Amino acid sequence: MQSPVQTNMRREIDEIPEAAARLLDRSANAFAAAGAALRAKDPAFLVTIGRGSSDHAALFLKYAVELTAGVPVASLGPSLSSIYGVKLKLGGGAALAISQSGKSPDIVAMTQAATHAGATSIALTNTISSPIADASSHPVDIRAGPETAVAATKSYVNSIVAGLAVLAEWTGDRALKRAVADFPRHLADAAKLEWRDFASCVDEAESLYVLGRGPALAIANEAALKFKETTGIHAEAYSAAEVLHGPVAIVGPRFPVLALAARDAAEDSVVETADSLNAKGAVVQVTSGKAAKAKRLPFVATGHPLTDALALVLPFYGLVEALSRSRGLNPDAPAHLKKVTETI
Repeated sequence: MQSPVQTNMRREIDEIPEAAARLLDRSANAFAAAGAALRAKDPAFLVTIGRGSSDHAALFLKYAVELTAGVPVASLGPSLSSIYGVKLKLGGGAALAISQSGKSPDIVAMTQAATHAGATSIALTNTISSPIADASSHPVDIRAGPETAVAATKSYVNSIVAGLAVLAEWTGDRALKRAVADFPRHLADAAKLEWRDFASCVDEAESLYVLGRGPALAIANEAALKFKETTGIHAEAYSAAEVLHGPVAIVGPRFPVLALAARDAAEDSVVETADSLNAKGAVVQVTSGKAAKAKRLPFVATGHPLTDALALVLPFYGLVEALSRSRGLNPDAPAHLKKVTETI
């Protein structure tokens, strides 16, 4: 599925395993410091701050924190601070801000407000010398390296890997620590997978659904964004349960559905939905060996439900980059978009 002339996006996808290994090798002290601060705080709640792919990374980490630490997590609208000037009562909690550039005014303002309110604030950024690092009490360099394609890939994955490493330090979860340490080699395997069959199903499509549950729902949100950004296909992400509460009404013959299932407690429910939509005539492909009717897509089983879900994004990125090119588009420079978007 690769082009003879490699795009920046494809090159950056291929760099993800190395970028993750570099992060784990060089940011261990930052992970330990942030984890120790969270243990000392013992937050009653955690809030996240981000937009776009960074917000999708935050959604993944929301599920990871709730599943691992048992601490409830909520996403804050950055405009609460930058536009509405609301002073939130965050002293009993922690805040996690994610920004590749580290300088979007609304993200920085909300992070500053959380820190000033007494929250233990952690910033995950690819630009450690940036306003968001100054606004937080514990900045963490995600070390993704230069990312020139407009669509985020390396920075998305490394943001989540950094968040999982902090979470492992916070909770002392040995299984998660091992899974994070082993993850770069699983990423290398995942980058080699091809979802060519799904690409052939959507090449002429104007709309599709991406489904998931738990951490895989965060991957589905990221996938839907990337479909819109790079291919011009209108894609919507839904929980595999929520899609049956209304959105299923527009699913008809040949409607494409990508169902993202990890090896976790939600896998059976995602597969059940995938098979039921296939029975309605939709073209459904799912990342599970348990599907009876939907077509099975290849995946990498990492041995841990969180890294298993995150590994799904690598073959998806390869799919969407190739699909963009096949539709005559440039995945490095989507229409109307730029690399750094600064909003107030």
